[in-house]
Amino acid sequence: MQNQSEGRRFLNPSILARIGNLELIAKFVVEGFISGLHKSPYHGFSVEFAQYRQYMPGDDTKHIDWKAYARTDRYYIKQFEEETNLNCYLLLDTSESMAHPVDDIPENEATDQGAAAQTLTKLQYSSYLIGSLAYFMAKQRDAIGFAYFDDTLHQYFPARSSTSHLHSILLTLETLQTAKTTRMGMPLHQVAERLTKRGLVLFISDLYDENQEEVISGLEHLRYEGHEVIVFHVLAQQEIDFANFETGRSSEALIRFIDAENDAEIITTPQAIQESYLNNFNAFLETYRLALRQADIDYNLITTATPIDFALASYLAKRQGIL
Repeated sequence: MQNQSEGRRFLNPSILARIGNLELIAKFVVEGFISGLHKSPYHGFSVEFAQYRQYMPGDDTKHIDWKAYARTDRYYIKQFEEETNLNCYLLLDTSESMAHPVDDIPENEATDQGAAAQTLTKLQYSSYLIGSLAYFMAKQRDAIGFAYFDDTLHQYFPARSSTSHLHSILLTLETLQTAKTTRMGMPLHQVAERLTKRGLVLFISDLYDENQEEVISGLEHLRYEGHEVIVFHVLAQQEIDFANFETGRSSEALIRFIDAENDAEIITTPQAIQESYLNNFNAFLETYRLALRQADIDYNLITTATPIDFALASYLAKRQGIL
């Protein structure tokens, strides 16, 4: 138990950042996640019946076909082969708000690992999610598609299952930069129109957009086309509880707040606007929760302190539910 707990601690995204290479991060996360499962992630799906063969001593008896035994009075084993029957499309928001830095890991945890705490952005955290999910899907021989956008669809990779395709996606993730403007509704509609085969769509974003209705409409379009849709709503803890702005300063100290996407700013104390902020923020969350639930879209709020394998577990639970 101790070893498993220690292994999971390395899935802290700020610790993963010290690995540097995204492919190594993805491999580290996925292999740790798979080894930590009580059951194989391949059991129950991603396989199809291939043929029978006669039972041999040492074979696992759980694969014996007892109906065949009743008919023939002989033991036969069912053989299966992995199948690629699922297209998975990974969509990423690269608007400027995703460049917001997340909280550092706790100092004592950084000390335990022999290095200083490291600050990430929501985009980096989301790239780890995308990279790990893509790597996980590739191990299951699923076809992977990828697109990223802000107010424009910048790049779209059709779903493929080759290793070179996975490498192209990981390399693209390592070079992403944010853009000032956000209007995700139109790119979501464009992606929906490009996807020719039904599959599983995972959208990772902080969902900050001046027109929530357009974003919801774009996600509903994907659902209307027959795709299963999962939304990972990635936020920093600071955004959720409106706290920890400058450690050691009085709660009445003046702080400059700047909008990442339009550069609007106000100078005030956190205490003066906290109640208004939290009311508006909670209304923002509730709008998405209710609308996506009504559209039969799986909504998952994830903070940037969440271990990356949580997203893999959410994906796996969703996939098992639809296959």
